[in-house]
Amino acid sequence: MDFSAVQKQAGAGAPARAKRGARVPWPRLLHRAFVVLMYLFMLSPLIFVVWLSFFKDAILYFPPSGYTLSWYAKAITDSAFVNGFLTSFQVAAIASVCGVVLGVAAALGIIRYRFRGSDSVNTLLLSPLLIPGIVAGVAIYLAYLRVENILDMDVVGTYGGLVLAHVCLTIPWTVRLVSASMHGLDPSIIEAARNLGAPPGVAFRRITLPMLRPAIVAASLFSFVVSFENLELSLSLVGPGRTTLPIAIMQYLEFNLDPTIAAVSAIQILLLGVVMLVTDRFVKLSQVV
Repeated sequence: MDFSAVQKQAGAGAPARAKRGARVPWPRLLHRAFVVLMYLFMLSPLIFVVWLSFFKDAILYFPPSGYTLSWYAKAITDSAFVNGFLTSFQVAAIASVCGVVLGVAAALGIIRYRFRGSDSVNTLLLSPLLIPGIVAGVAIYLAYLRVENILDMDVVGTYGGLVLAHVCLTIPWTVRLVSASMHGLDPSIIEAARNLGAPPGVAFRRITLPMLRPAIVAASLFSFVVSFENLELSLSLVGPGRTTLPIAIMQYLEFNLDPTIAAVSAIQILLLGVVMLVTDRFVKLSQVV
C-alpha cells in the first residue's frame, strides 16, 4: 500500500475541512442582528427621551449645542411636579393594594366557586379594559354628580373619590391575570391538603396564595403603573389644590417646551425600573411575563 499517496490525499482534504469548519454562520448572525434591531426599535422612545433630557438648549433642535443636568434640578425642585408625584404615588399605591385584594377575591369566586351569572360578573369586571379612558372618566364624573345629589355630600374633587375611581381602574387587571393563573392550577394539590386535615384558610394561605404569587405580583405592577400614569380618569376628578403628575406635566406643556418634561419622564422611567428590579429580587419576572 502506498502510504505517501494516502498522506497526500489526507493533506489535501485537511484544508477543505478547515475551510468548511471556518464558515461564518450567517443565519445565526442575521438572527442576532434582527433581534438587536428589534430591541433598539422598541427601546428607541425611552432612549430618545433620556437623551433629550440632557440637552442644554431650552428650544429643542439637533444637534444640541451642549449637555447639562439643569433640567433635572428644575424638575425635582418644581413644587407642581413634586406634589403631583407624591399624589400620584399615594393614589397608585392605595389603589393597587385595594384593587389586588378585591380582584383576587373576585377571581377566586368566579373561577373556583362557579355560580349562575358568574360569566356576566366576569364580563362586567373586565369591561373597563374595553372602555376608552376619557369615556370612563366622564362616566365616573357624572356618576359622582348623581351621588352628590342623592347623598348631599361632596364626592367630585375629593381624595377619596379619586382613589375609588383608580381602584375601579385596577381591579380588571387583577381579575384577568389571577383568573388566567387559576385556570392553570392543579386542584388536586388543594384537595390533597384538605384531605390531610388543612382547614380552608390554611390551605388557601399555604397552597393557593404561593401558587398565585407570580400573578398577584404582575397584577400589582400593572395596577400601580396604570394608576400612576393615568391622565384621562384623573383629569375630571382632581380637586383644587391637588393634582397628579400626568396632569402637572400636561399643564406645564401648555406654556413651556423645554426639556424639563423629558427629565421628569426619565426620572419616572428610572423609578419604575427600580420597582421592577426590586420585584425581581423576590419574584422572578420571567415567571410573571
